[in-house]
Amino acid sequence: MDGICQKCGLPRNLCVCQEIAKEEQRIKVRVDRRRFGKIVTIISGLENDMNPQEMLKELKRKLACGGTVKDKEITLQGEHRVKVKEFFVEKGFKEELIDA
Repeated sequence: MDGICQKCGLPRNLCVCQEIAKEEQRIKVRVDRRRFGKIVTIISGLENDMNPQEMLKELKRKLACGGTVKDKEITLQGEHRVKVKEFFVEKGFKEELIDA
């Protein structure tokens, strides 16, 4: 039963759970000022299915910045609101559900 998705019951190669989750997910992107005036971009609202660690790896590579995942929130060094929104739209998330 390894080839069957537990949620939808379809074979793993036909599973649509990820796509459905992307269409319904509300992502919040905000900018915060930390110690010594450093600016960070915080991305919250990612579900467990999305694997924030993989998203962080791709974002860091695309934006050429540092970052971390803590309590299901992605924190990136610098101000990247617009670029993060573009990244998630490219990944298949709805633009209306991304609060930037």
